Amino acid sequence: MKRIFFIFSLVLCSVIGHAQPIFDLGLKAGLNNSKVSLDINDYSEESITKMHWGAFARVGVGKVYVQPEVYFTRKGGEFKDVGEMAAEFNYKSVDVPVLLGVKLLDAKAVDLRVMAGPVFSFVTDNDADKFNFLEEQYFKDRYTALQYGVGVDVLFLSLDFRMEHANKVYNSPELEAKNRTFMVTLGFKIL
Repeated sequence: MKRIFFIFSLVLCSVIGHAQPIFDLGLKAGLNNSKVSLDINDYSEESITKMHWGAFARVGVGKVYVQPEVYFTRKGGEFKDVGEMAAEFNYKSVDVPVLLGVKLLDAKAVDLRVMAGPVFSFVTDNDADKFNFLEEQYFKDRYTALQYGVGVDVLFLSLDFRMEHANKVYNSPELEAKNRTFMVTLGFKIL
């Protein structure tokens, strides 16, 4: 058993020793296409498009990396009742994703990546007071979500396409709401 552990340790050190370290730091901005889904039948939901901006880091070895980020974003959705009266709900948050990624193509000028991981969202503002069927005390001031997607790096530019599925952002005894967001982000590597 000790020999197997010793051989495994030598092989692992050899692989890590030959792998190139990854360290990137940059700024990013992009568009969100967000939709808040309600669990009642009286309203239909429509998506809205908002923006996000922030910073990212990428740290890893070889083709595997961890990508923590922080960005400021606006999300929400549009609701239509049976009378076709539209109302738009927006909220602002600070999102902190921690993504695990793998480079599928690792060339000198172009990298193709896949990534997934949790997102921790901290709501800073919402416009719930505009709706007679939503009560502000039931909006969560923080929630978690799951993000996954693909990305491509060309020289110092980084382009990501991601989906985000959030847990409940609103939870009252009568109503639950969840957020789903598609994101397109362009990043600029500083380091």
